[in-house]
Amino acid sequence: MGNFKGHALPGSFFLLFGLWWSVKYPLKYVCRKNKSVCYLGSRAGLQRLEFVEGIIKAVFALIGMVAEQFVPDGPHLKLYNYEEKHWDHLMNWQHATMYLFYGISGLVDIVAHGTNALPVAIDRMMLSLAVFIEGFLFCYHLHGRAMLDIHVHQLLLFAIFGAAVCIFLEVFFRGSIVLEMLRTSLCILQGSWFWQIGFVLYPPNGSPEWNQTDHTNMMFLTMCYCWHYAFAFLILAVNYTIVSWMLSGVPIHGEVGQPHAASQMWSALPSEQTHQSYTCTTLNFLYVTTRLAGSI
Repeated sequence: MGNFKGHALPGSFFLLFGLWWSVKYPLKYVCRKNKSVCYLGSRAGLQRLEFVEGIIKAVFALIGMVAEQFVPDGPHLKLYNYEEKHWDHLMNWQHATMYLFYGISGLVDIVAHGTNALPVAIDRMMLSLAVFIEGFLFCYHLHGRAMLDIHVHQLLLFAIFGAAVCIFLEVFFRGSIVLEMLRTSLCILQGSWFWQIGFVLYPPNGSPEWNQTDHTNMMFLTMCYCWHYAFAFLILAVNYTIVSWMLSGVPIHGEVGQPHAASQMWSALPSEQTHQSYTCTTLNFLYVTTRLAGSI
């Protein structure tokens, strides 16, 4: 959709996934360090999350495809106009194709993490291909447009292809917190920049339009793009700090991260197994003493 809503919709999808990942991966990292903290540290917990993510991804993609096809000015599944002899709403078809590959990625997640039919690494491979297809389509999405329109979409390509390379590396280095956080930051950047493109090209509520040929606007938006990425890193830092603090705990006595004095006291007490050992030893002692007394 060549309007504000057409950019806000995918922007919202990417932002939601990016914000979720900014909590999920710090949570997984902390749980790996201390597996007793939460269920997410287990392999079963991670597979369930990946399975649910696949369902959500497929649903989001379906919503996007339906929206691109059946909006009032959409193609309604009509690819070619035979009366006027030209292609019909190719921009909508390109957007729908982008959503299609994300939908396939979601289905692969469901199969890979819900069954043993596929190798687990195939989910990252398919997601990398979906992101690459998105960038590939956008490369040929800008012909004949105004200078500023082309520029803001070219900036988006840096986030898209950067994410595609990052996810491809995850195929070989799965579980790397550095790659996972980098992918998360690029996903947040892509989502927020989609919204920015909508505000620049299709200002809502009668806002003044941007001058499409002013070079200073290009300079400002390039700088603004860097601010968006800085904001993405700020979100990562805040969420990582909150998750680490909540799971590590703040004890009343002693240093942060050290066990509470009460827990140390209880851990020093004999365990149930130790009590059973003491009981058996006592009974044996009483039995031997009784036999000796009888023999005397």
